[in-house]
Amino acid sequence: MNYEFLKTSVEDRVAWLEYRRPPFNAIDWTMLREIPVALDELLRDPGVRVIVIASALEKFFSTGADLRVLAAMRAGEMREWVEICHGLVRRIREASKPLVGAIHGTAVGGGLEIVLNCDVRFAAKDARLGQPEINIGFIPPVGTTQSLSRLLGRSRALRFLYEGNLVTADEALAMGLVDFVVPKEKLREEVQTYAAALARKPAAALAAIRRCITLGLDLPYDDALALELEAAVHLAGTSDFAEGLRAFLEKRPPKWE
Repeated sequence: MNYEFLKTSVEDRVAWLEYRRPPFNAIDWTMLREIPVALDELLRDPGVRVIVIASALEKFFSTGADLRVLAAMRAGEMREWVEICHGLVRRIREASKPLVGAIHGTAVGGGLEIVLNCDVRFAAKDARLGQPEINIGFIPPVGTTQSLSRLLGRSRALRFLYEGNLVTADEALAMGLVDFVVPKEKLREEVQTYAAALARKPAAALAAIRRCITLGLDLPYDDALALELEAAVHLAGTSDFAEGLRAFLEKRPPKWE
């Protein structure tokens, strides 16, 4: 599909979903509605094994919601906006494919919030990240009060949102907001290499790991173990598991489905 404010492409089974609303990737109604549609398209595509969320603009990842759009909203519209955001977050959490964030430049507000729900986040050295909603008397509504506390812990998440400051890529790495910091000119290459390596791994096992950790984290321990049990039993009956065992015993690379 063609999107007004998004760019999608696939290389070596890695899909790139890139924000593209110049000049700042400020999210309006059209862009907000396009993101979950594009994500669903890539999740359904059998030729896609890993999805990267990134920006097609040179200097900006995203400045978050378009403040002119927020200023014009009534209460009912804000409810619709947040419900769309929460639906997107749930879709990301329930996805069966790994998701990777590739962040560069200014990354604040809703555009950043979305990638906080990805599995792995790369940041370019020039990235500046933050959730400054407190400075306009608001909260980050893309599930971030929940995702950030799970990433950083309660106390650090509270301070980050209370203060509303931007942090450098290195500071984001130190606090656990991102997983890797790379030179800006190497960001796409490094992310593509990492994602392509994931794409070569068995899809069912990747999905099981993602489900057990992402969903199990919010379950009582015994319920999470039950989730793991069912995943292990399911994988034991797959051809990939049989092939993995044979390949290991025969000392050769496995040939996954």
